[in-house]
Amino acid sequence: MSADQQDSRAPLVTAPTIYDVARHAGVAPSTVSRTFARPGRVSFDTAQKVRAAAEELGYRVKSANRAGLDGERRTKMISLMLADISNPVFFELIRGAEEAASEAGYLVLLNNTHEDDRVERNIIERTLPMVDGVLLTSSRMSDSAIRMMAKQKPTVVANRAVNGVASVVPDNARGMRRAAEHLASCGRRNILYAAGPEASWSDGMRWRALRESALELELKVHRMGPFEPTSAGGRRAAQHWLDHRAPAVVLYNDLMAMGFLRELRQHNVRIPQDVAVVGFDNVQELDLISPSLSSVAAPMHAIGATAVQNLLAMVRGATHTASKPVVVPSRLVVRESSALPLLGG
Repeated sequence: MSADQQDSRAPLVTAPTIYDVARHAGVAPSTVSRTFARPGRVSFDTAQKVRAAAEELGYRVKSANRAGLDGERRTKMISLMLADISNPVFFELIRGAEEAASEAGYLVLLNNTHEDDRVERNIIERTLPMVDGVLLTSSRMSDSAIRMMAKQKPTVVANRAVNGVASVVPDNARGMRRAAEHLASCGRRNILYAAGPEASWSDGMRWRALRESALELELKVHRMGPFEPTSAGGRRAAQHWLDHRAPAVVLYNDLMAMGFLRELRQHNVRIPQDVAVVGFDNVQELDLISPSLSSVAAPMHAIGATAVQNLLAMVRGATHTASKPVVVPSRLVVRESSALPLLGG
């Protein structure tokens, strides 16, 4: 038998397929497909097992999901996931993100998740093949789901810290400390915190910061809620306050604070004489409402721009190595709703 004949009878060496990976990992082929194409739909342990099998076999994903990685085609688009597009706190963040993306020749695809992790997952699954990276803002998904998605596409999280994923966050601790110091200086030694969504990382950080500040400043603090992060949620918080009055209230965000003010005015409560009110986010035109609203301000434009700059660096091949999130400073803007000292205090 000639050498040519021997070569012709030799088995062809083919690249491993999704079925090979499934057999090696002991899972169904559909599970392998979801692991690489649909973040959040496979448990963390299963995803790890599938990835280990794929790496051992030398399996490579050849799909639009990997556009922009390993030298493959890029779409020149990034996805910006917004918890609530109607919340004005995101306006400056969007502007900063779009400016940074435009400078790099990228388009931004805006997506509204309605504060719902299921909606968020569904949108990500449908849009992931279309973009080179994802910017999550105030995400309601679990940490493990976010980490799994970050294995598929470059990902940055804004307004929340996720271990192992690039994050950009405001200094909630500093902002809340300034609010507590301000209220204490006005004689308000008992503070009520109106909480936002239970799944909100920012809400947990703000409540923890207020408790820590209270210990240092010898204040009494209590938590009510959670409430929806809307004007209607603020009205419900006001109804709770009417039955559990305190000289000062800090609310999860400005939308809640505005609803809180409106409801109390209908009950002839004087602000700030009867209760000092502080919100969070310092959205536009807070000085135009009556009384004007004190608020903790974060540089949302800078957060959006910084997050996109870091995201595009990762798209180009940079590796996220920082163990802590990028923290941008917050400050307290004092207005009429909290400016007066407690009468008789």
